[in-house]
Order: sequence, then C-alpha cells, then structure tokens
Amino acid sequence: MHAWPWYVSGPIIGLVVPLLLFLGNKLFGVSENLRHICAICNVGEINFFDYDWKSKGLWNLFFIGGTIIGGFLANNVFNGDGNIDISKKTVSSLQTMGIHNFNGLLPAQIFSWSSLTHPVDIIILVAGGFLIGFGSRYAGGCTSGHAISGLADLQLASLIAVVGFFIGGLIMTYFILPFLLAGLH
Repeated sequence: MHAWPWYVSGPIIGLVVPLLLFLGNKLFGVSENLRHICAICNVGEINFFDYDWKSKGLWNLFFIGGTIIGGFLANNVFNGDGNIDISKKTVSSLQTMGIHNFNGLLPAQIFSWSSLTHPVDIIILVAGGFLIGFGSRYAGGCTSGHAISGLADLQLASLIAVVGFFIGGLIMTYFILPFLLAGLH
C-alpha cells in the first residue's frame, strides 16, 4: 500500500476547519492536549488547569488518540513494506551525513533506544522537547494549530508563526542537523 496522493489527503486536511466550525469548535491544534491532560491530573490545584476540560478539550483528546492509533495502523497494518518513499536528493543528503539505513519510517541511526545511552543525545532530546513545549505555549499554539486553523481564521500571529516555523525548519535542515549528525561518522 502506498501513501495517499496529495489530491486526496490535501482536501481531507482542508475540510478539518469547516468541520470544526460546523461542530462549534473554532480552534484546532495538538499542543493544547498537554493542558487538557494536566487539567485531568490537576493535583496541585493550579488555577491555569482549573477549567471544564470535558467540554473544552474532550474532542481534542479523542483527536490526539485517533492520531496515535492512526499512526500505529498506518505503520503496522497499511504500510506494506514498512518503508516510506523519500526523494533521492534527501537520501543523498542524509547519506553524506552518515545516515545509510532507510528501512522503516525513521532512520534507526537517529531514532533508537541505543541513542538514549549517550549523555549528549539525552541532553539534545530533553532540550529539544523543552524548546518545543515552551515554544508552542509561547507562540500560542503548535504548527498544526497555527497553520491549519490560525491561517484559515486569517490571524496575523499565525502567519508570523508559520513563517517562523519554515525559517526554523530551514535553519535546522541546512545548519543544525548536519552539525548534530557529524558525530555519527
């Protein structure tokens, strides 16, 4: 089985915002789920987490659960050979950085349990997770929230955030990632 073509998956993603508006929800995003989970577990009685998460976030928790289940099914049930198709230029670029195994969805040389045995990798993982969590909260949402519902709602802050995401992605791809992967040779 192959990935769905853009002309099928694109319109489906594009229908998310009208569907949410029809259902009475204006916002869409993944990072808000962290707040909902913290509200469920609000053991410290923190005011920020003291709200009716069932009416405001239950649908979003179902969405993230469906995303996890869908990812599992896509990888384990519907992905025939277990590999994804990436461009030859990307493969060539990654090979120059020391990545040679492209079996599965993620390169095992980067994403593996053995990488958690190196202190530098743990520091990068923790620092990256902190920056993503802090950044999504500071920016008022994550990439999916800004790019899908924020731009559809014509929010200037979302446009600025999406431009920043692309600039950050380019910096990561062309400057930071090659530096980090240099240690794999």
